[in-house]
Amino acid sequence: MVRALLLLLLLASPAFGQTGVRIKDIADVEGVRDNQLVGYGLVVGLNGTGDRLRSAVFTRQSLIGMLERLGVNTRDQERQLETRNVAAVMVTANLPGFARTGSRIDIAVSALGDATNLTGGTLVVTPLLGADGEVYAVAQGAVATGAIAARGAATSVTRGVPTAARIANGAIVEREVPYAYASRAQIRLSLRNPDLTTARRVAAAINSFARSRAAVATDPRSVSITLTGRDAIGFIAEIEQLRVQPDQIARVVIEEASGTIVMGANVRISTVAIAQGNLTVRVTETPQVVQPNALAGGQTAVVPRTDVEVDDQSDRRLGILPSGTTLQNLVEGLNRLGVGPRDMISILQTIKAAGALQAELEVR
Repeated sequence: MVRALLLLLLLASPAFGQTGVRIKDIADVEGVRDNQLVGYGLVVGLNGTGDRLRSAVFTRQSLIGMLERLGVNTRDQERQLETRNVAAVMVTANLPGFARTGSRIDIAVSALGDATNLTGGTLVVTPLLGADGEVYAVAQGAVATGAIAARGAATSVTRGVPTAARIANGAIVEREVPYAYASRAQIRLSLRNPDLTTARRVAAAINSFARSRAAVATDPRSVSITLTGRDAIGFIAEIEQLRVQPDQIARVVIEEASGTIVMGANVRISTVAIAQGNLTVRVTETPQVVQPNALAGGQTAVVPRTDVEVDDQSDRRLGILPSGTTLQNLVEGLNRLGVGPRDMISILQTIKAAGALQAELEVR
């Protein structure tokens, strides 16, 4: 009896009985986001795989400008610059929320000209600009492509993309994007997948925890939370751990290029009959050599032999799916008919056209 009681207590504990997902996994604090940065720079130290300076005019001009800033005058010898160890690149990065001055962020480097490989190169100092034109970070460091490129006299092998690289912690933040929780009387949670039912469930969970009407669902994406008289950081940290059961609309997503089908759990099918089959004709040629008797004379001849097979897939029967069929029943029924992914796509599209698919059909 005691053992049974302990087992029931364990099953009822949060570790065993927790359902739903955390609020922090389905929503973000509105205003706390990444900011895109971009910059233009040069990668030097390449092993003859950089830009051709004759065709890449911007690389030539950038190289001359950089050398002049360092006190080297190359204007008179501009036409003699023929190095292929330099490549013009675009540098991109995401500045995360609450990034502080002096912290480091990862950057991506992509060739801009006709460079063939950035492996072994070094990015020189490159300012990274935000949408407002201000410098928020400065990038520099050795690039790493993670690609393999080998070339011989008759063939070449390339694995990966040698003209795109990354530098881990390759930029230093020089300017912060200010955002203060403590000074705000109200914040809003933004749902990653907008849904009115989910927004109301999030607000209800927060109000139940706070024992007051602190949260209100203002639209399918936003939940407004009042912070007046509360420890903002501590309150937000606690409500992030609350669990809710997100709702979702019935949707079927089809990726025709790859033949991928993803169906939500709420997809339902009205009563419908399904039959699927293709006519396959297979023609096989097996010519046979005929050798005449040595005493009878004559010549060796080739006699054609043709075998024609017709497969109308008559073994596949008409299947009926009753009203309210669930996702599992639908998949099992189509699998019994021997339907592959490609044929299943056309069947789902036809069911939707017949008005029997009670879900949103999205074809990409």
